[in-house]
Amino acid sequence: MKHIAILGHGVVGTGCARMLTENRERISALVGEDVSLKYILDIRDLPDSPWADRIVHDFAVILNDPEVSVIAEVIGGAHPAFDFAAAALKAGKHVVTSNKECVSRFGAELTGMAAANGVTYRFEASCGGGIPLIRPILSDLAANRIDGIDGILNGTTNYILTRMCRDGSSFEAALAEAQQKGYAERDPSADVEGIDARRKINILCGCATGVLHNDEDIPTEGIAAVRTADVTAAGLAGYAVKLLGRMTGGFLLVAPHLIPFDCPLSHTDGVFNAALLHGNFVGDVMLYGRGAGADATASAVVGDMVAALRGDSGCVTFAHGAALPDFGAFTCPRYLSVGAEDAAALLALVPGAKTIEPPVGEFACITPPLSEDAVRVLRQKVSLRAALRVREA
Repeated sequence: MKHIAILGHGVVGTGCARMLTENRERISALVGEDVSLKYILDIRDLPDSPWADRIVHDFAVILNDPEVSVIAEVIGGAHPAFDFAAAALKAGKHVVTSNKECVSRFGAELTGMAAANGVTYRFEASCGGGIPLIRPILSDLAANRIDGIDGILNGTTNYILTRMCRDGSSFEAALAEAQQKGYAERDPSADVEGIDARRKINILCGCATGVLHNDEDIPTEGIAAVRTADVTAAGLAGYAVKLLGRMTGGFLLVAPHLIPFDCPLSHTDGVFNAALLHGNFVGDVMLYGRGAGADATASAVVGDMVAALRGDSGCVTFAHGAALPDFGAFTCPRYLSVGAEDAAALLALVPGAKTIEPPVGEFACITPPLSEDAVRVLRQKVSLRAALRVREA
């Protein structure tokens, strides 16, 4: 019999316990012997939980039990999650997690500990919830050089932008609706400021390149400054506005982008997530599905448990990344909007810009590729009311 433990009995931990219980027969058949959930760590007693008899409050109970071979860390946050994971790996136990903050910040240390102790540290659920993103990069596409990743990696921001596009909602109204429906936290800053997506693109880049960067060094813009008028203008011009995490041309970034309607990412709406990967031989591969929620995330966590128990391949040992390139050199087309009185000045400064139907009282265009430095200079010469990046098809 194989014994496992879950750290955390919140939304994701409960989903994992339920899946392990309901699908126990199938999971055991996949592993080749019975798989039993022995412990759930939580600071609360939770007497009404169906697994109340398995709840413990002291991590040492799990750490010192030689029968426990796999631990799922679904606590979230940096500490004590990192401390528990590190101790478990050093004790020769496999660790699986949904904790994108821990993986992004400490992935090099934790994967190194796993390799040194003959176990694995798996984190499929850290990016995209139930969407298989990491294993395809590490296994199915391993022979390719992954030279591009474009991901809609946060369901909260995608829901907000979808409402702004479809119904003309303001950012504030769409956020309030997302919170009412449980799609956004009471404090939504990690989502709307792009921090959540930044951690995820860092992890995906690490899987593609073997290198994890300090995610705080990744240029990041959230969606709070996106105007409904610009989302509408983009739609009339044949674009959807999405918050993208990108690995492209050596750069990493998170920012709202206009995406042309002929790109499948533009049709990823609501709380759904998607990632478009480009391999030098396979070409474009898109993966799509629910990026959050108890059941979707549990699917990925328990899948990693099965992989660990079976000894499946598809793990990575991260190295620490060098400094990222100067972001001022990053180049892409831009959506720019100015007051109508500044139209002539803008066109004179950006030869080749294509005029589109603007927000009321303004002038808008799609420019040829411009660098970040060039846009910075533009801001000094003309008052830009909006400036968004455009992902080329």
